Amino acid sequence: MAYIQAGPEPLREVCPFDEAPLKSDEDGLIVARGETAYALLNLFPYNSGHLLICPYRHIATYDEATADEVAEIGAMTQTAMRVLRAVSRCDGFNIGMNQGAVAGAGVAAHLHQHVVPRWATDANFFPIIAKTKALPQLLGEVRQAVADAWPAA
Repeated sequence: MAYIQAGPEPLREVCPFDEAPLKSDEDGLIVARGETAYALLNLFPYNSGHLLICPYRHIATYDEATADEVAEIGAMTQTAMRVLRAVSRCDGFNIGMNQGAVAGAGVAAHLHQHVVPRWATDANFFPIIAKTKALPQLLGEVRQAVADAWPAA
């Protein structure tokens, strides 16, 4: 609802993916921190448990990532899938990166990979008729459940 009421996002002075790691895990919605990348909940999720995997370094596209960043983003994506499957019993995933504003990236200046859990029953008339998506859990509850289930490094 906050996303709908806010309308188009205002221009940001600073990158939200540069800011998040500077906050507490709870305030930044971070579920796991690695050496070169971290996982956090999407503030405006497509589904409950919608995670983003971001490098700490402020880079815009995948081809700018180092081999270590690529490896950790990949490993964290695999872990995110395992954790979300265990926590939410999802049936599948949408995984992807939108590279650049023209490709749909909401934050085009900072690389991030989406991990969106999907369920066989997650499609209903709301998104089509009412242009609304119902999310059954608050972000704080989802962040805590995913963070608690994330394996220790």
